[in-house]
Parts: sequence; C-alpha cells; structure tokens
Amino acid sequence: MSHQIKIPPVGESVVSALVARWHIADGASVEKGQVLVTLETDKISNELEAEVAGKISITIHEGEEVEIGTVIGLIDQAAVREVVPASELAPSPPEKSAAETLGSEGEKVNITVPSAGESITSATVAVWAVSNNDYVEKGQSLVSLDTDKISSELEAEVSGIITIEVAEGTEVSIGEKLGSIEISTAPISSPLQAPSPELTSVESPVMQNSLPTTSISNSDVGSDEPRVTRRKITPLRRKIAQHLVNAQQTAAILTTFNEVDMTEVMKLRKSLQEEFVAKHGVKLGFMSLFTKAVVQALKDIPAINARIEDDQIIENHFYDIGIAIGTEKGLIVPVVRDCDQKSFAEIEKDIIEYSFRSKEGKIELSDLSGGVFTISNGGVYGSLLSTPILNPPQSGILGMHTIQQRPMAVNGK
Repeated sequence: MSHQIKIPPVGESVVSALVARWHIADGASVEKGQVLVTLETDKISNELEAEVAGKISITIHEGEEVEIGTVIGLIDQAAVREVVPASELAPSPPEKSAAETLGSEGEKVNITVPSAGESITSATVAVWAVSNNDYVEKGQSLVSLDTDKISSELEAEVSGIITIEVAEGTEVSIGEKLGSIEISTAPISSPLQAPSPELTSVESPVMQNSLPTTSISNSDVGSDEPRVTRRKITPLRRKIAQHLVNAQQTAAILTTFNEVDMTEVMKLRKSLQEEFVAKHGVKLGFMSLFTKAVVQALKDIPAINARIEDDQIIENHFYDIGIAIGTEKGLIVPVVRDCDQKSFAEIEKDIIEYSFRSKEGKIELSDLSGGVFTISNGGVYGSLLSTPILNPPQSGILGMHTIQQRPMAVNGK
C-alpha cells in the first residue's frame, strides 16, 4: 500500500509551492515523523514530515513548482517490515575504482562514503561543492561529510561528469554510494580555446574613420566562466516583488527624515546590559526600545494605528508590530503580538525566535499576518537613509538606520 505525499494547503491565497529541497534520497527508507522535503510558497517556507514509515519514491524533483494538492512522492508502507540500509536499496555490481584503473571514456566510477574509523558507522552529507552534471577534475573537492567525531572532504578520483544521488543533510552508512562520475575529458567551452592565429586589425578604405577600433582576445570570449547565471525566481521572491510594486501603485507614500540623539539611550543600554542579560538571558537590543517607542506613538496618534477598507477607516486598539527580518531567501515581516503588554525582554526573545525560525524555514503564515505597523532596521547594513515601502494595509513604517558619532551643536554650543 502506497501513501501519497501531497503539497498541503497553507492558506486561501496560496495556490502553489516550490519543491526547494529533498532531505532524503529516492528509494531510501523513512520513519514516521522524519523530515522529507522543504517547500517554499510565496509567503513561507515549511518542512513536510513523513506521516507513515516505508520506502520513498520521489515523483517531483527539486526546483519544480507545483499546485497545492499535487502528489510529489509516494511511501511504500509494505516495505516498512523489510527496512534495510540505504546502501542495500539498489545493489549494483561493483565497479572498478580509480585505484585499480583510470578506466576508459564513458566508464562510471562510484563515489562512496569512505571508512573513518572502527567506531564510526555513518556520516551526514553536509555540503556538495559541485552541482549535478558538473564536469569535475581528478582531485577536486566534491562533498563535505560530517561524522560524530570529524568532518572531512571527499575528492574526485577521476575526471568526468558527476551524478549526485544523495541530497545534502542525508545521513548515510559507511560504504554507501553517494553518486558516480562518468569518465570523460574536459568539455570544450568555445572554439576560441583551440589554437588560433593572432588576431590582426584590417583597415577598410570605406569605414576607415567611421568606427572605433575594438580589441578582442581569447580571455574576453573563451573563458570557462559563464558570463551570465540564470536562476528561477522562487515563489517567495516573486510575491515580495509583486507586493512592493503594488504598495507603491496603490498608496500615497510620503517619506520624512528625522535625526534622533541616541546618547542617553546608548548610556542606558550600556549601564543595564549586564544586569539585563543575567536576569533575562538575552541582550537588551535597540529593536525592543524602538518597538516601545512606536507603541507610544501609536497611542498618541491613533490615526496611524488604522487602515482603510473601502469607504471606512478602521482603527486598531491593539499593538501588533511587524519586525522586518532579512533572510537569504528574501525579506519577511513576522509580527510581535501585543507589544504594549510585553516587557523589553519578551520582545527581544520574540524577535530572536523569529530570526532563528526564519533561517530554518519554519515561519508560519499566521506569524506574518495581522500587523498594524512595521519597523525596518537598515542600520544593520550600514545604511544612512532609505525610503522604506509601506506594508499594506498598514498606514506607516519606521526605518531606523546607522548610529553615528559626530559633533553636534546643542543649545548653541
């Protein structure tokens, strides 16, 4: 009996998801509750766990975007009783290693997990240094392996085209096959790599003074390095782009710039830091101070803590503040709830938790909704000024920037 692995619904407005990364190899045995795959939507990233144990068959591969409800794999529950190490799932006749012979063109040489000591029985595929179907040179670093005692790099024993069969993050047994290299010579990237006569300029009597002389060399065109790299836009980045453009087209955005003397805040933070950390286990950062200042401003000017819906202005009587966090996959704005009721320490802890969860791809849709105001901190990137974009339907956003020491006139002095 096969159990279907489907893309789960993650919200009414989300219609598709990207299969970002499989954490297990096709044909491997999985346990109930084991993380199978990371999915990305235009709002969140989340991990999908196995609902049953058995042998997995992957039908949708990494990088493919599919609709909600699509079957991306199957788990054969009948195989749960005969779970065997992944190295035995697809036994194949032993192939010649590079130590025995360099082999001939087209011959495949297996990449296997080497022995690392009597007590070490498994390793984790940490990072592949190459991509699937890349050409690799003999001696080139292919993959980093982590064990419970050491980390090591596995090098290519031959030159050729690599086929990767085990994904990053997968735990594998000693001797297990990670992939193979099909022996071949280096591909020719350009005809200019072949020996060619030196280029010389030829004058045309008609065009002699019409065009500037251009020098072309092999280094300009014949390099192995590609001149462009193409990557598919993820649903999250596409949604961010659409959201920012829509905000500028539908709202009358006004930006004002003000300076704040942070001297007393810096002194206060420095004097309380040691005691604060000892008591709460987190540092007193600037963001909790900025958040409390925003809450007070929203109380003083209720019109800012409001939104427009059709022909009505809706005032909010709560203070859920969005905190912009930059991640490798794009900008997200998780919401810290009821900031008026929380202490500085509680706000700092919430921000830290969101930061960790965003890096692990565990931010949920509910974490991003319902904010009444947003704070963006461009100062962490060294920015002096910026024009942050509204996060509709909110009515305001505060952009904080680099704190600098410089001479200022105070009371004429």
